[in-house]
Parts: sequence; structure tokens; C-alpha cells
Amino acid sequence: MINYFKNLKSLYAVLIAAVLTFSCSEENDFKYPDGPEKTIAQVVTGSPNLSILASAVTKYPDLVSTLSGDGSFTVFAPSNAAFQALLPAIGQTSLNDIPEDVLKSIIQYHVIASAALKSTDLTTGNVNAVNGEAISINVASGVKINTSTNVTVADVEATNGIVHIVDAVLVNPSIRPIVGTIVAPAYFNKNFSTLIAAVKAASPSILTTLLGNGPSNKKLTLFAPTNDAFAAAGITSLPNQATLDAVLTYHVIDDEVLASELPSGSAAITTLNGKFYLSNNGANGVFINARTQVTATDIKGSNGVVHVINRTLLPPSQTIAAIAVGLSTGTAPQFTQLVAALARTNGTDTDLLAAASDATANLTVFAPTDAAFEALYTALGVDGVEEIDLATLTAVLKHHIVAARVFSTDLTNGTASTLNGDITISATNGTIQDGQGNTAALSSNAGLLNVLATNGVIHTIDKVLLPQ
Repeated sequence: MINYFKNLKSLYAVLIAAVLTFSCSEENDFKYPDGPEKTIAQVVTGSPNLSILASAVTKYPDLVSTLSGDGSFTVFAPSNAAFQALLPAIGQTSLNDIPEDVLKSIIQYHVIASAALKSTDLTTGNVNAVNGEAISINVASGVKINTSTNVTVADVEATNGIVHIVDAVLVNPSIRPIVGTIVAPAYFNKNFSTLIAAVKAASPSILTTLLGNGPSNKKLTLFAPTNDAFAAAGITSLPNQATLDAVLTYHVIDDEVLASELPSGSAAITTLNGKFYLSNNGANGVFINARTQVTATDIKGSNGVVHVINRTLLPPSQTIAAIAVGLSTGTAPQFTQLVAALARTNGTDTDLLAAASDATANLTVFAPTDAAFEALYTALGVDGVEEIDLATLTAVLKHHIVAARVFSTDLTNGTASTLNGDITISATNGTIQDGQGNTAALSSNAGLLNVLATNGVIHTIDKVLLPQ
């Protein structure tokens, strides 16, 4: 009797060990004595080790419906650890960061719709995923997908196919060249979807450039505008391809420049499409063309670095004179009198219209509004610009022009030399004092300050400046 109980106790221990072994095996978690009971969708959503994949799939009801319905599918299911390894590799912290179309394409790349393939059915070669891109399979030594991804749990049967758990997320061939480059931080983040749409709509050479090391082979610096940055610049729909090419290349420097390497103070920076103007004010911020601020820096990629900006940069295409003429028309003209005043100097020894039209010039013009000129006419007792002596008018106009490009972010308290005497600037108050002690205010309308021209910059003021 004692031996009987000893044998029974030993048998019980063996049974307990067997049960524990079965229940602790991930592979056995998916085995059913009477055959598969769950659809692929249920297998994925019911496995703790596939919870990240499950959260991704459930973002797309059509995918859930497909993987819940009839069919013969093969799914390579990345484990949680696989996704956790992917996210830092693409510079993100959550699946919610990734644009939905990108994430969906990646998920679809893990699904074969043509057959339910057990590990014994897999052969070395390529097979197309449901998104049309090829998956490479090698069965020479175990099962490897796309060269380096391993099947860790094979042949999980479902009512509508087979699931193989893999130790890495499969990255589509069309996406692989982007991973790790300066394009990746934008491509895999939904806050930059407009930028990526612009790159896709631009000439193919733009993406090729952004994936390379630049014309000088010194890597690249990309100033990446967010979706809000496009809206801030007034871009609500993508322009034509030529314009996109010009805009996008204006955001790229043919060298890797970290934040610590940006020049201090004011500097003209050469891009792949002309120059933009940097104002590095240290703790007070880094600005480009005064209106755009750098909001994040030093996002490293294999071929350069990315700095994030809050307003899309638009390369200038008109001279100061042409911009003034453009702002003289429409329903709310600003500079009809300034344009008329400049026109009066045409052909004289001091042809200020020619200077404002000279594409090689580098000027700052403090531009009085029409209301400012009307106030001047009243003070002088004249009806218009034609009644002002030409020499006097020329002297007044020259008092508004600085022979250098100065943005509002570069203004400091103190004097500045114009083409006719000094003015006193209060950067603190946003005012300018002319040679006679009168004070003009810089426009409170941001759209009328730092108006970038090919040959300088325009700041709107509310009074005509008078020389001493």
C-alpha cells in the first residue's frame, strides 16, 4: 500500500510538470486538440505577446474584417518585442505616431492572401504580400524572412489560415531605403504628413537627394516643416511640381550642421536653392527669414541631421519694387503712394526705383503705408506725391533705406545708418525714430513685416520718416 501511494505521488508529479510545461509554452498556447477554433484576427487579438500587433490591426476595420472572414491566409505576426525594437529605429515612441497609411502598408506586408502556408510548405524564394510587395523566404536553415527575421513560433493554425510569429517587423522594400535617413523622422510621424506628401508630389530627384549624402558628399541638413508649418505659411494645398521642387530644396543645406554649429547672430545660409537668412539669438531662439522658428534640433540620421521648424520656408521670387507694386493693388492696397514716389525718381541720378528693382542689391526698406503718406500730405499742405519737390522727395525716400538686409529678429536698440542719415531703432518697443525725432511704429501685422525679396526685405511702418 505504501509503494502504491509512492507511485501515485510520482505519477501526479509527472502530470503536474507536463501541464506546467504545456501551459508555459507559447507554441502550445495556440494548439487545440480538436483543431483550430479561432480566426487569425482572434488569434492575434487573443495573444498577450501580440498585443501591439493587435492594437495596430484594430485601427483598420477592413483588415479585421478580412482576417476574421473566410479565406486561406498566411500571416507573419511580429511579437511585442519586435515592435518595441522597431519604434526607436524609426524615431518614434508609439504606433500612434505613425501615419495611418504607412502603418497599414507595413501590416499588409505581413499578410499573404494566396494560401495558408505551414512551415513545411514554405520554400526558398519570393512571395507577394497583399500590398503587392515581395517577401523573401529562405528555408535553408530554419525559416528566415527577408534575410534576417526568424520565425520563433511556427504553424499556429486558425480557421482561415496560418500564423507564424516572427522576431522582427518586416519592413516593405519600398520603405527600407528611408529607414534611418533624414527622411525617416518625417515619414514615420503623422505630424509631417504634408511634408511627405510634398516630397512624393515633387520630382523623383527630390527624394533621391534627401536619401543621399548631398552634392558635396558631406551629408545634409534638413529643416523639416510640420503640418502646422505649412498652414502657417498659407499652404493649404500642394502647388505644382516645379514650385514644390523649389520650396523643398530651399529647406536643405549641402552639409551636416548641428545646432551647436549654427552661426551666431545673423548669417546668410546657402541652401540647395539659394540663400535663407538665419538669426541665431541663443536662448531667445533661432529664426529663419525672421518668420520661421527652429523648434527642435539635432534629430540624427545616417545621412545628416534634421531640425524642425514651425513655418514652411518660401524662397523669394520678386524684388522689393515688384513686391511693393503687388501690394499696391487689390482690395486693400498698402503702398500705392510709395510706388508713386519711387516712380518719380526713375531716370534721375538717384534712381531709387532702379535700386529697389536691382536683383543684385541687398536692402532693407521701411515702407510707409498709404495712410502714412496721406498724413504727410496733410502736414505739408499738398494733395499728393507729385506736388513734393523731387530733391526733397528723394531725400525722404533715402531715409527709409538701409544698405543691408536686416530682419526684425536682428533689430537692436540703437542707431542705424540709412542712405540719408541715421535713424534710431527701439527693438524693445518696435519703433523707429527719424532724423527729426518723429516716431514711427513697425506694423503689428506679421504679414507686413519681414517681407522677403530677392534683393532685401520690407518692413511696413505707419509714418513717413523725415531726415534731419
